[in-house]
Amino acid sequence: MKIEEFLQPANVVVDLRASDKEAALRELAQRAASELHGDTQALLKALRERESLGYTGMGDGIAIPHIRFEGIDRPFGILARLKRPIEFDAVDGRPVDVLFLLVLPLKAKGGQLNVLACVARRLRDEETVKAIRHASDAEAAYHTIVSQ
Repeated sequence: MKIEEFLQPANVVVDLRASDKEAALRELAQRAASELHGDTQALLKALRERESLGYTGMGDGIAIPHIRFEGIDRPFGILARLKRPIEFDAVDGRPVDVLFLLVLPLKAKGGQLNVLACVARRLRDEETVKAIRHASDAEAAYHTIVSQ
């Protein structure tokens, strides 16, 4: 799967304000619920439960919170660049300023299995992350993440 199959330009946020991890997860859950016509509290609960299993901060200022969620039939993503880095329990202990929320169907189908790997690969590329961090707006950040 390609990132543009589950990330729409409207779901890229630049300079998102969040005071801490909980506020960031809450904001992402609200945005996802709005797009997916779902329940914000159910999404937030699923995100909290996932974080309790193992943190999704992959290091270098990047986190990929991800959940499987009932009621959707295809992957959904939100890319957010934070206004200021926040503590996110990352593996390297560094604060996070780039988040990619993934909401995946409860039952994975074919190509959906590699969605998380696809995002992680793109966000491990230093030039991609640098460009996202310096993007002038959401459109520029979107084109950065989807370009190969």
